[in-house]
Amino acid sequence: MNDQEIIALYWAKEERAISATAEKYGSYCHTIAYNILYDRFEAEECVNDTYLGAWNSCLLYTSD
Repeated sequence: MNDQEIIALYWAKEERAISATAEKYGSYCHTIAYNILYDRFEAEECVNDTYLGAWNSCLLYTSD
């Protein structure tokens, strides 16, 4: 899935946006977080917080 498709999922409030993001960028994000934190569980929590932040950011700018 390309980036535009993933972004469209966020704007459409589709929960699969998170899994699509994780599939495409999860390993990369986890590597960055781990290289900063040196703790696997903390890195995972950091990455999950990032997904939540992306989700919440899109919700702030959409209206039903």
